[in-house]
Amino acid sequence: MNKILVIDDDNDTRMLITRFLTRNNYVVSGTDSGKSTIEWMKKNKPDLVLCDFMLDDMTGIQLLGKIKETYPDAIVIIITGYSNVKDAVAALKLGAYDYVTKPLFPDEILMTIRKALGGVSKETVVSRPAQNTSKTKSGSKSIYDNQYITGNSVEFAEIIKQIDLVAPTNFSVIIYGESGCGKEAIAQQIHRESKRSGKPFVAIDCGALSKELAGSELFGHEKGAFTGALNQKIGSLEIANEGTIFLDEIGNLSYDVQISLLRVVQERKIRRVGGIKDIDIDVRIIIASNVNLWDAARAGKFREDLYHRFNEFTISVPSLHERKEDIMLFAHHFLKHTNAELGKDIKGFTKEVENILLNYIWYGNLRELKNVIKRATLLTDGEHIEVKSLPYEINDFSKLQFESPSKIKMDRQKVNTNAGTQFHMS
Repeated sequence: MNKILVIDDDNDTRMLITRFLTRNNYVVSGTDSGKSTIEWMKKNKPDLVLCDFMLDDMTGIQLLGKIKETYPDAIVIIITGYSNVKDAVAALKLGAYDYVTKPLFPDEILMTIRKALGGVSKETVVSRPAQNTSKTKSGSKSIYDNQYITGNSVEFAEIIKQIDLVAPTNFSVIIYGESGCGKEAIAQQIHRESKRSGKPFVAIDCGALSKELAGSELFGHEKGAFTGALNQKIGSLEIANEGTIFLDEIGNLSYDVQISLLRVVQERKIRRVGGIKDIDIDVRIIIASNVNLWDAARAGKFREDLYHRFNEFTISVPSLHERKEDIMLFAHHFLKHTNAELGKDIKGFTKEVENILLNYIWYGNLRELKNVIKRATLLTDGEHIEVKSLPYEINDFSKLQFESPSKIKMDRQKVNTNAGTQFHMS
């Protein structure tokens, strides 16, 4: 049975989650602080960690970093309030698998845990996708049912044109966009439309790689190369040979790793950590960043020569609130898949809910929208999702929709997670 560690400084919440997961055949342990968690993990290795974002002695992000130092491959799910969604997105960049929002619902937690334990780590995703591409009734592309990258807006139509233009080439591509806006899905579609489509697609979250592990993850290592290197490891670049590698949030790579990556781009060769032999590779590199890499290069935070090597083609992805025509398309897309996941048959949304979704500023972009739809679907018993199934913060936001964006952002920061911290048992 899988071992789960529940970290929450609220004893009642921790005990309720523990009992619920135990009844679902998991071996569950609990800690109430960052310090006690660190001590516990010196002696134990859980399969999954469920961690509250706000603890008495440290934040979930701080504890996430310490957990990753001990167990780099640990699966960590963050528990957060809706007012902390931006912080949860930051945790995802640092290596968290996913997040769930308060109030906690058993089915949602169980669904997220089962997906995490049964799926592939988000740090390295290898796929050999099929090569079909369909069209929506409006004529825009619907790019694979399980991906985020669908859209009817003018902005998205331009992205489709850019994908179609660059995909058949071997150009390196920089994809810019906020966290959660679908950069990886765009990279996957470029791969699908390329001549490399029958070869591996490997996705790496550079924000989840520590300086010590980045070299090994990207280039591989030889047995005995460093303490703990008990066996030879094939790196992600070698795995992606003849295919495509996607490096998300590349700006998080250390300068030393950037130097090694420059050699890959220039010479198409890699050398495993601790190795003495060069290995020829043929891989297309697509990178993504939520900061301007040219500005980072001028500030000395990113190698300028590496930037110029990558900057053969650039795609900028607008945030979700900048392409309102896509919001309900995505909402119905996520509803369809959540219906299938939960065995429900919800038809759609009330007009009032549609109006709220269209006017909300999605700070977490598609990732936030997806979680809102999943939660609302779980809470809905009728045929249509109603306002009462939406989180407090979004309902509260709808009252501010005529305020200026800066005012909205300030008010949003003040919104207390009125949903509370209780664990709703069904």
